[in-house]
Amino acid sequence: MKEIKRILIANRGEIALRALRTIQEMGKQAIVVHSTADQDALYVKYADAAICIGGARSSDSYLNIPAIITACELTEADAIFPGYGFLSENQNFVEICAKHNIKFIGPSVEAMTLMSDKSKAKQVMMRAGIPVVPGSDGAIADVEEARKLASKIGYPVIIKAAAGGGGRGMRVVPKEEDLEKLFWSAESEAVSAFGDGTMYMEKYITNPRHIEVQVIGDEHGNVIHIGERDCSMQRRHQKLIEESPAVILDDETRKKLHETAVKAAKAIGYFSAGTFEFLYDSVDKKFYFIEMNTRLQVEHTVSEMRSGLDLIELMIRVAQGEKLPKQSEVKFNGHAIECRITAEDPKSFTPNPGKITKYVAPGGKDVRMDSHVYEGYSVPPYYDSMIGKLIVHDKDRTKAIAKMKVALSQLVIQGIKSTRDFHLAMMNNPDFVNNEFDTNYLAKH
Repeated sequence: MKEIKRILIANRGEIALRALRTIQEMGKQAIVVHSTADQDALYVKYADAAICIGGARSSDSYLNIPAIITACELTEADAIFPGYGFLSENQNFVEICAKHNIKFIGPSVEAMTLMSDKSKAKQVMMRAGIPVVPGSDGAIADVEEARKLASKIGYPVIIKAAAGGGGRGMRVVPKEEDLEKLFWSAESEAVSAFGDGTMYMEKYITNPRHIEVQVIGDEHGNVIHIGERDCSMQRRHQKLIEESPAVILDDETRKKLHETAVKAAKAIGYFSAGTFEFLYDSVDKKFYFIEMNTRLQVEHTVSEMRSGLDLIELMIRVAQGEKLPKQSEVKFNGHAIECRITAEDPKSFTPNPGKITKYVAPGGKDVRMDSHVYEGYSVPPYYDSMIGKLIVHDKDRTKAIAKMKVALSQLVIQGIKSTRDFHLAMMNNPDFVNNEFDTNYLAKH
């Protein structure tokens, strides 16, 4: 076992500050890199060392691999924590880290490669006996092949980019006459967003819930799950509210879902933190694998609140070669909810960067605000608009919603528009309160 002493955080925003705290609490040094636009960020102030790696644009800084590796060498960092987004699922970056003898705090290149192409990932899961949504066995060659397959599995279908993410390169096709137009539209978006126009197709489940399972594996072949999360409250395939547990599941289905995720992780020899995402058909009580994220997720916080575990600490321990606790040692209690607070107009969801003139974070028992902003901070226009995550935990869902209402009403963000009011409205929405919604809820309402 080789102890990691200095960790460079190759990210920004709330996740950089959140990782920094865990690293320092573990008695290790936290090194941060930042762009010129982020020089006034809190994590820059709190880090043991900070290095500016380039201009405001991500391509000049947070995606600039030579600059990040140079920063590691200058500060003698022996590991990199990638967070999410940016280089967190870049296989090339993981290989470069290995060549420079820098430990990547994440999974192996092999596991990442297997899961990065969503059509190939599906084939791997089918071979492992994991239920998948009916659809193409791999990539679809052209519109004609898509048409044949769609008539076989039945409309509606969904066309997806194999290299996709964040809802891009994805189109729902309600009927045959729409297929050709939507196929070309999805393919063209995939090429411009990912540089890869490979498409695959699945049966479209009409009123699904999006439920995912947090897993973590170690380098000794052990895998444990840290419960499931319901991420069904989405807008254009972007998650807005996440909670754990998924109260729509009965105990038998929940147990089967957890076992399936652990089995899937073992099938690919997975270590570090990862998330298996499933669509759950609440009518026939069946779940289907859709994809795996080979990194920490934004919503990992709700799993932490219910289990009392620190997932970043576990990732670092795994990277040091330590063994994970046994599944029987992981205890779950209560209900946790996370609201993603973004610098966006709550009516149109258009980004609203600018200077925060007043900021007050809520507090209280089991109320957590993961945010890098402060009064006087200017939200830059170059990156994702998320400025914080508000997480609460209580003994059941009803109490957690009541706690979130109070926390949101005490959250003050002035000077820019934020989605705080949207979340407050959702906590008072009868459909949300009664757990009567699916992934299409916001599109319909």
